Amino acid sequence: MKLVPLGDRVVLKKLVAEETTKSGIVLPGQNKEKPQQAEVVAVGPGGVVDGKEVKMEVKVGDQVIYSKYAGSDVEMDEEKFIIVKQNDILAIIQ
Repeated sequence: MKLVPLGDRVVLKKLVAEETTKSGIVLPGQNKEKPQQAEVVAVGPGGVVDGKEVKMEVKVGDQVIYSKYAGSDVEMDEEKFIIVKQNDILAIIQ
């Protein structure tokens, strides 16, 4: 199965946050707040949304930072995704 977003929606896959100690040991499951970083896996067509022309600024493969409480969590084929509106994406990581 494949997720195809509509309008100005974007499908994101959360990046796994790992923390490394000063000595180089990776601690993968920290309880502290995780950064809101994700990779774009699908982008809607844009077009006219709510009477306004929307140009999609992100593309598949971009790594982005999104708003903390944005979107809807979805699970497909045992993978977790989040679907957000493009204006919930705050920045593209370059």
